[in-house]
Amino acid sequence: MQAQAHHPHQWLRAGNQIFPALLNAIAAAQQSICLEIYIFTPGPLGDRFRMALVTAAERGVLVRVLLDAVGSMSLPAGYWEPLHNAGGEVRQFNPINLNRLWIRNHRKLLVCDRRVAFVGGFNIAPEYEGDGVKHGWCDVGLKLSGPLVAPLADSFDDLFERADFHHKHFMRLRRTGNKKRVGRANEQILLIGPGRGASPLKYALKADLAQAGRVQIMMAYFLPPRQFRRDLRRVARRGGQVQLILAGRTDVPLSKLATQSLYRRFLRGKIEINEYQPQILHAKLIIVDDVVYVGSSNLDPRSMHINYELMLRFESSALAAEAREIFAESMAQSRRVTAGEWLKANTFWNRLKRRWAHFLLTKIDPYLARRQWRALPKLRGFSGRKSAG
Repeated sequence: MQAQAHHPHQWLRAGNQIFPALLNAIAAAQQSICLEIYIFTPGPLGDRFRMALVTAAERGVLVRVLLDAVGSMSLPAGYWEPLHNAGGEVRQFNPINLNRLWIRNHRKLLVCDRRVAFVGGFNIAPEYEGDGVKHGWCDVGLKLSGPLVAPLADSFDDLFERADFHHKHFMRLRRTGNKKRVGRANEQILLIGPGRGASPLKYALKADLAQAGRVQIMMAYFLPPRQFRRDLRRVARRGGQVQLILAGRTDVPLSKLATQSLYRRFLRGKIEINEYQPQILHAKLIIVDDVVYVGSSNLDPRSMHINYELMLRFESSALAAEAREIFAESMAQSRRVTAGEWLKANTFWNRLKRRWAHFLLTKIDPYLARRQWRALPKLRGFSGRKSAG
């Protein structure tokens, strides 16, 4: 879908649009490239990105790559040697350590020359190649320019500096640096991370839902907190429309089971549930009237309270209208879940599996993450003050 002249942003659907746009931006960069990815998989696609980055470094561009150590653990030793030899720099975020394994960087971001940026749910891996319908996972990205690009680059600089988890500076910023909103009222970056304080995504959504008349959510992993579920039901009770597109096919069966544990109450609350059918759904898109959210964060405990995540919030009728077109196209590829159908499928055994999945993902996973986060100052003898998870 092409961007309209009245805003400087462009929606990108699935890998067929996302990857060429990323590679073109890397090829055009003249000063700096910041690439931050959760999963980077070796193979033809990853090798194309590596070559593009090496070529940029050879022409004098400052190239820095930040990869999550767990998400990109399939990369062989020496994979980035060509980029190092060309003058580029690659860092692993939170190198694998059992004492802090739960804290991950799930952000996806490319910034070139501090003038153009890309955000979304995409990783650089072969399963994302395709149109999201006939082949490849269904995902959404956004290309943007304008005032948010420089602070996005700054947020990359911050995590790149603190990637190894060994800096006292990292520990001092735990209370304030992990969760914040940057930008103007109509264009904001929501920086999400572990530690004390409410998620800025949770805070912004609560305010937007308070008077919402139409809510559309396309989400790969959907396990929102109780208050958010209540807010959605309130929208429906006052006559508003709430539509969900969730995963019909998934790469994380446990997450789907946990999500399905919420179906009965949503359906009783007149919330429309649709499951995307052709491919695995990996998008993270929220539309609340004329407000749009897009980025790396799912609506689940891990994304909202454990991972480092990045979401953008826009108040724009034009951008929202384009997002609704994406939503409608995905809705046409989805199957609606009806209350009668769900009641028949909701056997005792299925309910038990879903409740256990819900318990593991909403209680056990956050508990383990909080324990590791609180213990971080002790692991390396840091002097930073303790903070709650």
